[in-house]
Amino acid sequence: IKASISPITLNGKRLAEFLDHSNVDKLWLPHLHTGWYTGKQNKPGWSLHATHCSSFVASMAKRLHIKLLHPPEHPLKGLANAQFDWLKNNGAKFGWKEVDFINAQNLANQGYFVVAVYKNPNPHKPGHIAIIRPSKRSIADIELNGPEETQAGSFNSLDTTVSQGFFHHPLAWKPCGEGSIVFFAHPIDFSKIK
Repeated sequence: IKASISPITLNGKRLAEFLDHSNVDKLWLPHLHTGWYTGKQNKPGWSLHATHCSSFVASMAKRLHIKLLHPPEHPLKGLANAQFDWLKNNGAKFGWKEVDFINAQNLANQGYFVVAVYKNPNPHKPGHIAIIRPSKRSIADIELNGPEETQAGSFNSLDTTVSQGFFHHPLAWKPCGEGSIVFFAHPIDFSKIK
């Protein structure tokens, strides 16, 4: 049986609206020093290597009352790699479930908080993490380019694909989920969200 992409539910629309109001296109900007939770610049200056994918995802999870590793539990440096390990080793205890890339898109469409996370094989280099967002794209497009996502990072985007978002990590996304990205899903209790 050929896999299919489920339609976007009411909770999926709520998730899309939540992500669209994150202001990730204006906050958690690369090369600036930012607060992990607010995404606002918190000290002057510029940093060649400062990107904030893991801070952004941690902030969105906290706003949704979902447990995910964040500062000060772990320093900002290497946080995406540490979040990968935390999700693999501890995520299930806190309601996270590992899923494949098709289920990642389907669950986002149903209003689950789903993350795509890549651990860099070089422990001295950053990994990457992004949030899967609801999408009406075709199964063929998702098999080729990966699920739809919202991210901070070397570039910030409210709406892009996993293949574009993880472009700087060539081992991360390969068509049909053959790369090193792992997807984790957590239900959202929308009654807790203001």
